[in-house]
Amino acid sequence: MYDVVIRNGLVVDGNGGEPVSADVAINGDTIAAIGEISESGKQEIDAAGHIVTPGFVDVHTHLDAQIGWDPQLTPISWHGVTTALLGNCGVTFAPCKPNDREFLAGMMETVEDIPRDAIMSGLSWNWEHYGEYLDELEKLDPAINVAGMIGHCALRYYVMGERSIDEQPTEEEKQEMAGIVKQAVADGAVGFSTSRFLGHYIPDGRHVPGTHAEHDELEVIAKVVGEQGALMQNVTNFGGDFDGEMELIRKEADNSRVLFSHGTGRSSTYGDKVEQRIMAMREQGLDVNAIAIPRSSGFVTGLQAYLPWRGGAWSELFDLDFDARVAAIKDPEFVARLVERAKEKGPLISEDMIFYLGDGDKPNYVGGPDESLQAVAAANGEHPSETFIRISNETEGKALFTLRFFNQNMDALAEAISSEFCIPSLGDAGAHVSQIMDSGWATFVMTHWHRDSGLFSLPEAVKRITSVPARIIGLKDRGALEVGKKADVNVIELESLSERMPEIVHDFPGGAPRFIQKAKGYRATLCNGQVILENDELTGARSGNVLRHAG
Repeated sequence: MYDVVIRNGLVVDGNGGEPVSADVAINGDTIAAIGEISESGKQEIDAAGHIVTPGFVDVHTHLDAQIGWDPQLTPISWHGVTTALLGNCGVTFAPCKPNDREFLAGMMETVEDIPRDAIMSGLSWNWEHYGEYLDELEKLDPAINVAGMIGHCALRYYVMGERSIDEQPTEEEKQEMAGIVKQAVADGAVGFSTSRFLGHYIPDGRHVPGTHAEHDELEVIAKVVGEQGALMQNVTNFGGDFDGEMELIRKEADNSRVLFSHGTGRSSTYGDKVEQRIMAMREQGLDVNAIAIPRSSGFVTGLQAYLPWRGGAWSELFDLDFDARVAAIKDPEFVARLVERAKEKGPLISEDMIFYLGDGDKPNYVGGPDESLQAVAAANGEHPSETFIRISNETEGKALFTLRFFNQNMDALAEAISSEFCIPSLGDAGAHVSQIMDSGWATFVMTHWHRDSGLFSLPEAVKRITSVPARIIGLKDRGALEVGKKADVNVIELESLSERMPEIVHDFPGGAPRFIQKAKGYRATLCNGQVILENDELTGARSGNVLRHAG
C-alpha cells in the first residue's frame, strides 16, 4: 500500500514530455511509481478530468520577513507553488550583527514596502550568520519549501558598516566578503543576490549598499559562488548603463550561473536588444537566465489602496480610512476638488495605462487599449478621474485598477518569455504588500499563456514554471514528476483555473494591510507528499523544507 495515490489524471512531467494518462503513487516524501497502479493508497485523490503537474517553483520572492509570522506563505501557496526562493535583490536579514537589525529592517521597508515594525516584531532575529538564519527558518515548519540567497546589501553592511553605502571596499574587505559568501553557500545558501537598480533606497534617501559596487567586487564573489555551483542573482541598472551592466553579467557568467530580472516596455525594441546580447553569451556556453513578470504589472489602486493621483484633495482622501473615503466621494463639492486637482496634475502613470480589473470574481489583466481608463472616460464624455470616482462609487469603493508600469506591450512580453533564456516569474511575493499583487503569476501562465492564448503548449507552460526554475536554483530532486524525485505535486482543473480578485486584509503584525489573492481550480497541492491545499483552501499542513545548497 502506498501513502498517497493520485489516480486517473493527465500527467504533465515538467520536463516537456507529452502528457500521459497515468496514476502517481507516493511513499513518504518521494514519488514511488507513475503508471497504471493497482495497489491502494492510504489516501486516494481522484484526478479524473484534471492535469497533474510538479509543484511550481517561484524564484523571485521576498518572503524573508513574512515567513516569520505566516509559515503558510500566502498568497503563493494558493497558486500551486511548492518551492520559493528568498533573498532576492540583495536585501536580506543575514549576515547581521545585533546592532544592525534596525538598519536592515528599515532598508527592507523602503525597498520592498514591508513594514519595519512587522519585521522587527515578527522575526526572532536569533542569528548573525546566514546559516544560522536558515536554522531559524527550519524551526518555523513552513507549508512549502524555501531556499535562500545571501544578499549583497546585508553582506556589505556587515563588513564595511556605514562606508558600505557610499564607498568601495578595500582588497581585504573584498576577500572578507567573498569568504563570508563561500561559508554561506557551504551552510546552505543557493546563491548570492545584488541590486544595482537606482530605485532602491535606504530610509535616508541614499542607494542601498552595493548599488554602485565596481565590477571586480562582484567578480570576486562570483568566483566563489561559481566554484560551489551556486547562483548569482541580479537586479540591474540597464536603464542607466546598459552596456556596462551587460558586461558585468558576462563577467559574472564567466564564473557562475547567472539570473537577472527582465521586462519590456511599450514596444519590442528593448526586449530585442536584451535578447541579442544574452543569446550571444549563451552561444558561448555561458549559463545566463532571466525572469519576467508574465503580465502588464504595477500598482493596484483603488479606494482600498493607493490612489492614482497625488496632492490637493487627493492627499486629503488618501489620509482617510476606507469607510471615510467611500463617504467622501459621495460629496459633490469634494469630488469637484478631486477632479480639479486631477486636471491640474496627472496621475502616477498616463491614463491610457490604467485599467479597471472588472467587477467579477476573476480579474481582467489583459484589457486592450479600448479598455483603458482614458478610453472608457472618452467614451463616456468624462475626465479619467471622474470615471475612476464613478466606478468606485458604483462598487462601494471595492473597484480595483492596475497601473501598468511594466510590460505594457503583451506582444513584446510574449516574445520575451518565449525566448530560450527568459522564463515567467518575478511575482515579488512578500514585497510591496499594499501596492502590488502579482503572486498569482503561475496561475496566469497556465490560464492566459497556455489555455486562453495558446502561446505555450501544456508541456511547455508547465516546464517553464517547474523544471527550468528548479535547475536555475540548483535543485536536482524537484521540478519534475519522476520516480525517486520529491513529491511536490499539483492536481489542477485547468478549464476552471483562475486567479480570484485581489483583496486587502490586515493580518500583518500590528494590523498592517496587505493584498492577498486566492485562486480557483486547484484540486490539490502536495508538498513533500503531504496535502497542503485541497479544493483551493489550505489544509494547515506544514510539510515544507528549507532546501540547502547541495554543491
